[in-house]
Amino acid sequence: MNLVFLGPPGAGKGTMATRLADDLGVPHISTGDIFRAAVANATELGKQVKAIMESGGLVPDELTIALVEERLKESDTAKGYILDGFPRTIPQAEALDGFASIDHAVRFVLEEAELIKRLSGRRVHKPSGRTYHVEFNPPKVAGKDDLTGEPLIQRPDDQEESIRNRLEVYEEQTAPLVSYYADKGTMVTVDAAPKPDDVYASLKTALGL
Repeated sequence: MNLVFLGPPGAGKGTMATRLADDLGVPHISTGDIFRAAVANATELGKQVKAIMESGGLVPDELTIALVEERLKESDTAKGYILDGFPRTIPQAEALDGFASIDHAVRFVLEEAELIKRLSGRRVHKPSGRTYHVEFNPPKVAGKDDLTGEPLIQRPDDQEESIRNRLEVYEEQTAPLVSYYADKGTMVTVDAAPKPDDVYASLKTALGL
């Protein structure tokens, strides 16, 4: 099953994608993780995307499309995959149609106030990528990683000003994808407000699993 997950930053796409990917035995392909790896490794692409990510903007289509197309050629995608964070624009969706066949696009819906609350409270252990939330998933010791005791950080794109910018960008550029996939008849919608287990149950029902 080839899936695209849509929804604003903070709606829980990544959490649900990881869980569903484990159940289905397919890779969860997050463009955000690909970009952050490039930044951390200081690759040429990483240098280009770093400033864009920190301002809450979107990486240009041609760079993103090239990364995703290459990733979908890997052998672990034979049984399917979950795309999280791609496509973000209509041109990306049209490009994706040129090299992939999507079974369902899943739209996660959540109010803006809750999105800001979720994102601004997120903290990350930079070396491992482990994530916490000051309210919903706090570390055992405030500000410290549970396993190493090393300090947690707030990513620049999780600060409130950047969050608001990211949500504006989403509405302008990514929200039109809802109509794009609805017109294809592949769109399903999931309420992201309930507890994670309830959201996951709704997701499986929507996909007929």
